[in-house]
Formats: sequence, structure tokens, C-alpha cells
Amino acid sequence: MTAGETLRGLLDTGADDAPAIVAPDGSVLTHAELRAEVDRLTDQLQSFGLGAADRIAIVMPNGPEMAVAFLAAACTGCAAPLNPKYRLEELRFYLDDLGARALVTLPDDSGAVARDAARAAGAGVLPVALTGSVAASSGSIDLLASSPDRESAARGGPSADDVALVLHTSGTTSRPKIVPLRQRNLARSAAGIADSLALTAEDRSLQVMPLFHIHGLLAGLLAPLSVGGAVACTEGFDAFRFFAQLEALRPSYYTAVPTMHQMVLSRAERHRDAARTAGLRFVRSSSASLPTPVLTELGELFAAPVIEAYGMTEATHQMCANPLPPGAAKPRSVGVATGIELAVLDHRNRPQPPGERGEVSIKGPTVIDGYENNPDANEAAFTDGWFRTGDEGYLDEDGYLFLTGRLKEQINRGGEKVSPLEVDEALLAHPAVAQAVTFAMPHPKLGEEVAAAVVAADGSNVDERELRRFLAQSLAAFKVPRRILVLDELPKGPTGKLQRMGLAERLGLTPAEDR
Repeated sequence: MTAGETLRGLLDTGADDAPAIVAPDGSVLTHAELRAEVDRLTDQLQSFGLGAADRIAIVMPNGPEMAVAFLAAACTGCAAPLNPKYRLEELRFYLDDLGARALVTLPDDSGAVARDAARAAGAGVLPVALTGSVAASSGSIDLLASSPDRESAARGGPSADDVALVLHTSGTTSRPKIVPLRQRNLARSAAGIADSLALTAEDRSLQVMPLFHIHGLLAGLLAPLSVGGAVACTEGFDAFRFFAQLEALRPSYYTAVPTMHQMVLSRAERHRDAARTAGLRFVRSSSASLPTPVLTELGELFAAPVIEAYGMTEATHQMCANPLPPGAAKPRSVGVATGIELAVLDHRNRPQPPGERGEVSIKGPTVIDGYENNPDANEAAFTDGWFRTGDEGYLDEDGYLFLTGRLKEQINRGGEKVSPLEVDEALLAHPAVAQAVTFAMPHPKLGEEVAAAVVAADGSNVDERELRRFLAQSLAAFKVPRRILVLDELPKGPTGKLQRMGLAERLGLTPAEDR
């Protein structure tokens, strides 16, 4: 094992007095202070009996505190960051599914629902204080652990093969799959992303992506830290404050999903001078397809190259990226393989020649060994050492990948992945709904929006607005369908099975506008 194969080893790269974490108000934690704070919190977590085998859930809003809490959790055991927008039932499901031993939240109202979810599982409360110039205003973090009297964990920290991060990925099954990412997966992916972007200690990211998402954790946080650079940790993306943040925090790049880039462009007219003087070295986009007009407008706005990348949780984020100049970036392409082997395979597992479509498949040091406790999913996803992504595409003569569609049925709502069956189940919990099918419908900004069709139970009247209100009680807002159609019968395929793919077109749904 080398230091570079663990997150704690990754943190040793930065010069002691160089900025590491920059708060929205401009205050700074140096790399030396960040290491000291992570080590102090790690010692405190270990003193509660938490170690490499323990799942430490984190439910916190974006910001420096979230970044430090994630690093400390991952340097102690296995971090499990969750979306703070989840409702009580969702949090209880994820905490139970993960077997989380601890939950880290802020002690204010932002963590109240998460604390209720943990207490429902019989958890106790232990204090974990954040210190340092960046986090001084946060007070303390609450740690809820089910066994506070457990014997202290062995010191020394996790090894390269220990699982450092677990995330859920939505698919076509009713239960989201657990993706275990090892210390070496994270360290190597961060280094690979940094290499593809030519990051140095002089670089600073403007971190606007959620830190419960693989995109933000790797490309926004760990990649710059891996080369001794800095991260300007915002409270999350805010189009109204974005240009002021560029001016105040002076990043060299930002990475975001296409919907965020489109919101930046929507407010660009009055900020064109600020955009040009920001001095961004590049802009990065990932997690969903970036329309070519948006790519062109971004490049013109910032007078900087726009790098489109392709990633997924199971590959510890980045799999492909377009090169920086003087390399050639190809419009509509997600670039060339970065740090992994890439092939386009047919249904017999045969590599396809340039220009021929097939399933995008990968292997390499950042690809997971398998889903957790899910042999059926592993059998479906892994073939002869290749991980099949579920995406369809083709390679050109130069090895650039072009995506043409998705074989999987999950809905990609601007980078947020939604499991159709999870929404189906929530709809079927309503007494007036007899049948339900959830599917993707096109959206001009998000790429895809959530839609559903239902059949009413005998003698029942179904109202779309009432159903949406009902779903909002148990689902996060981004999972609630924008359109719900009431039909006499759900469309079925030749074998009688419901077919989600192409259902929006079959039902005559046009691209959904924001409303």
C-alpha cells in the first residue's frame, strides 16, 4: 500500500501554508490546518468505537463543514453522504439499507429530520465539534451512534482496499443498488481527473455540485486537493450569486451539470465583463449530455475551453473526457477514455468497430468490484471482466466516444437519477391508484423529466394535483412526476410487459417546460 492509495495519503500532498478549503466569506483552511482538523475529527470518531468497517452517514448542507465532515468520515471508516432534501421515510430507508452505525449532521434545523430518522432506529447522541477558521461559526456536529460504549476502533486508519464511500445508484429494480468505492478507487480517480485537467497546486475549484454526489466529491473536491490545490466550497449552486462568487473566490475552474450551465447562461447578459475577467482556465460539464449550443455559448462567455466529460458512480465518476487545448475536443462527443479501458460491445460481448453502436463497457482501477449484496445485479452488469454501463454509443476512428442513448430505464433528471420503480411504488400506495408506470419525458433544460401514467381503481377518481401532493409527502421533490396521465389502460409490449422506454413518445408527451 502507498500513501497515494488512501484519502488520508491524498491529503498529504498540499504545502502546509497553501489554501485548501475556502469558505464563502473568503476565510481559509490551509492544507496543514485541514490535515489537523481531519485528524482531530478522525480521532474523535475513533474514540466512539468507529473504524474502517463502519458506515458513517452524513446529512449536511453543502459548504466547508460538509467537505471536512466527509473527509473525516472517509478517513475513519466508510462515508455515506445522503441528500439533505430526503424526507423522513427516505432517510430511514437509506440508513437501514446501509447499516449505518453513525449519522453526522449539523445541530441546527437542517439536520432535524435526519436525527429523527436515526432516533427511530434507537440511536444515541454524541458531540463532535468542528474547529478552525472556516468552520468556527458552525458550532458542533451531532454524531448519532447506536453503540457509543463499543470498544474503540483500532488506530491507523483504513487501508487501500477498505471501502471509503458508499452511494446508492437508482436502476430498474425497486431497491437502489449500493455502490461500494474503495480508498484506492477514490484516490486513483481523483488523480486521474486531475491529470486529465492538468490541475496543479495553483488551481482552485468553485465547488457548486452537491457533496452527496460522486461528481462533486471527485471532480470538485478530491481532484484539486490531490495536487495540493484548493476548493472554494459554496453552499451549493445559486445562479443569482454565481458571478459574485467568481469575483470573490477567484476559482480557476468550475464543474457542473448541464442544467446549472444553462442557468449561468440565463443570467449572463448583465455579467459578461465579470465572466471574462474571472480568468477561468476551463469549464467542465458532466453527469448528463451537454447540448452543443450550450457548450458554444459557455466557451464564448468565459473565453475558455469547455470540457465535456462522461462519468458514473460505478466508475468512481470520470470515464472519458475531451482533452484540453492543444488537444482536440469534438462536439457531441464525451471524449476519450481517461484511466480506464473502454470498449463498445455487442450483445455477444464482441468489440464493435468504429462507427458501430453497442453497449459502452469499461474496466480498470476506478471501476467497482461489484455491487454490495446484489448477485443478480452483478451478473447482469459484469461480463468477462467488463462492466456494462447500460449506455449505448460508438467510438470514432480516433477513439472518441459518442453516446446515442441509454439501455437502462433510469431517469436522468439533470444529473439526478430517479428509479422508476420507486415512484411506481409510491403511486401505488395511494388508494385511488390501481396501476402505475413511471418513465422519462423530454425536457428542454433538464434533458429528462419524471412522468407517470396511472389507472384508477374501480369507482375512484384520480386527480393529478392531489397525487403530486401525496407523493411529495414521501419522495424528494426531484422524484415527483411533473406530469401524471390518467389512462383506461397502460400501454404494454408484445409480451404483456410494461415498456418504459419510448413511452413518452407513444403517449404524445411533448418536451415539458418549467412551470
